[in-house]
Amino acid sequence: MANHSATKKDVRQASKRRDRNRYNGKTTRNAIRDLKASTEKKAYDEKLPDVVSMIDKLAKRGVIHKNKAANLKSKLAKKSANIA
Repeated sequence: MANHSATKKDVRQASKRRDRNRYNGKTTRNAIRDLKASTEKKAYDEKLPDVVSMIDKLAKRGVIHKNKAANLKSKLAKKSANIA
């Protein structure tokens, strides 16, 4: 690592961003997993908008690709239609 103060600051900032992105990504993955495990249509439909919002935020921040976000949302919506 260089000794420039700006470089040291950049390393600190990158570390904070990495930790934040990892936390948000893992939280979203857990929410998706919990949503997929849900078997009741009413509970599923109540949780779906929150999970979709979390996915959109990850895509907006560049944590996941926008097409991956679209695929995830599509699969979740498709499952919502098929729950009896």
